[in-house]
Amino acid sequence: MAKYYPAQINIKDKKCVVVGGGNVAWRKVCSLKNAGAKVVVVSPVFCPEMEKEEGIELVKQKYDECFLNGAVIVIASTDDEVVNEKIYHDAVRKGILVNVVDKPDYCSFIVPSSIVRGDLCITISTGGASPAFARNIRLQLEKQFGSEYGKFIELLSEMRSKVLDEIPDEKIRRKILQRIAGMDMFDLFKEKGTSEARKKMLNIVSEKDICE
Repeated sequence: MAKYYPAQINIKDKKCVVVGGGNVAWRKVCSLKNAGAKVVVVSPVFCPEMEKEEGIELVKQKYDECFLNGAVIVIASTDDEVVNEKIYHDAVRKGILVNVVDKPDYCSFIVPSSIVRGDLCITISTGGASPAFARNIRLQLEKQFGSEYGKFIELLSEMRSKVLDEIPDEKIRRKILQRIAGMDMFDLFKEKGTSEARKKMLNIVSEKDICE
């Protein structure tokens, strides 16, 4: 089985093609759309959810290689193995990242199980060996990582911008960023709220000498 290099891909405003019109294809479409992609869906028929989905392009035709032109990612989710295999080989020849759903041997990338809390994204992968086990781990972690993590990341992003603007010394910047991202700061955020955590962080930023 292939060893995969973990990465997150910026697909904002990039063409991504999904071949297939069923519920599985629709879920793939939604995740691509949420990442800002320009999603094109190719299929002779579409499920009701796909028909209702806004902000995507539906091409009501059988698959043809020409639909891949200009794409950065293609996902094959048809019920025809011959078509799926052709999509894989067409994409590889064109240098396009391709994923054939539930067929690890026909994937140049796989989509890990993930937990999203605002800008925090935790992914779990078994390298295609057992997606079901990855899902079970995700269900466990979802109980541990609540919405407060996303809100804390928002505050850290705000503070990081301030530190980068106001602290010219790279060594001091790094120490401050490490300090405000500490789990003790997260505990303060959970117990006292955003205002108190922001106040504490601002004190750390202003009192630069504590990090020297």
